[in-house]
Amino acid sequence: MKLFRADRLIDGTGAAPIEGAAMLTDGERIVAIGRAADFGVPDGAEIIDTPAGATLMPGLIDVHVHLAYSGAVDPDGFRAETASIHYPAMALRAARYARETLEYGFTSVRDMHAPGGTIIDLRNAIDAGLLEGPRIKAPGLGLTVTGGHMDQAGFGDMMSFRDMNAACDGPVGFRKGVREQLKRGADFIKLNPCVGNRRDERLYRMEMTVEEIRAACDEAHEQGVMVGAHTSGGPPLTAAIEAGCDTVEHAHWIDDATLEMMVERGTFLVPTLAVNEASSTYVLAQPTASVRTRRWAEASEDAKWDRLTRARKLGVKVAAGSDAGFFLEHGKANGREIELLVQGGYSILEAIHCATAVGADLMQIEAGRLLPGKLADLLIIDGDPLADIRILRDRSRLTVFKGGRLAARRLGQHAAAKS
Repeated sequence: MKLFRADRLIDGTGAAPIEGAAMLTDGERIVAIGRAADFGVPDGAEIIDTPAGATLMPGLIDVHVHLAYSGAVDPDGFRAETASIHYPAMALRAARYARETLEYGFTSVRDMHAPGGTIIDLRNAIDAGLLEGPRIKAPGLGLTVTGGHMDQAGFGDMMSFRDMNAACDGPVGFRKGVREQLKRGADFIKLNPCVGNRRDERLYRMEMTVEEIRAACDEAHEQGVMVGAHTSGGPPLTAAIEAGCDTVEHAHWIDDATLEMMVERGTFLVPTLAVNEASSTYVLAQPTASVRTRRWAEASEDAKWDRLTRARKLGVKVAAGSDAGFFLEHGKANGREIELLVQGGYSILEAIHCATAVGADLMQIEAGRLLPGKLADLLIIDGDPLADIRILRDRSRLTVFKGGRLAARRLGQHAAAKS
């Protein structure tokens, strides 16, 4: 057993913090929380007294990352990188990114696509105790139409890629795609129903047909897994939700009727504010960017705040997902999403709730809340994130426990003793 004592405890539910707090763990689970003054010390328990002013809170959860990718900002460099790296090397690099992500306080992540089953295998290695990293949920390959968002054109005729993506066509093709990814070990299914549009004056367009989306969702749900959807907005986004997608990523342009439908159905919104900020900043700094590309970047920046305000007001379940690996480095950049939720109108407690409890619910894991019976995934923070949310991105102020076990220590030694 371990008995943690700290000046304050944030439990992840959105409730006010407990001052002068204590938490008891046994193995990988939390046994009890409350005021330290009300706790006895069980025989043989290890006492962990945190530094003065420190905070206990749940481990953070990022529900949209790409551990297979480096976060290279230059799109041409990104394409060259993914075309030249071997999958074993990609997996080894991803293991490093996973470790860095954990050291920055993220004890769970949802990976949203990776070539070659690399992140499924990384997940398995972490689960088996061969590597140190966060809990991972992975879909394998994202399902896309031929020539779609994840089956990009522009390579030479002589180029052929194996297991870079899963191009499907027609309802039968998408059902088969779902089955293939589940056979490989996927935890959920990633679809690309609708995408941002830079070909004409529209800001978004349908990529999959409604029949294809529905077939993929029906197959996934029949086999007991969720469906996450890359979306942009408008009627194509609404159609994707109606067809059964459980989470929508990005989703810039969304009306109140669709948000209300999401509340009714329990659909999660993952707004990916951080990657929007990073990609738009890059595009708008390029003098060679096309008029349509610049227009899309400017419009998406405006839309992301309006959508977030209305989603919060209507009670949509919003989970924090940075899109780290795409325009964003792993580890340090993940926490930018939480800061942007606060910038977008969420209180710091609400933003932490999005990055802990809501993320756990989306990932269907018993973490994200410091409550009895939950997994003891937690942070000791040298300071108070409610006073300054930015300290969550300071690795030197974080100590990370995963499943009750010390996973990363950056603070000075905590006082520990046996009772």
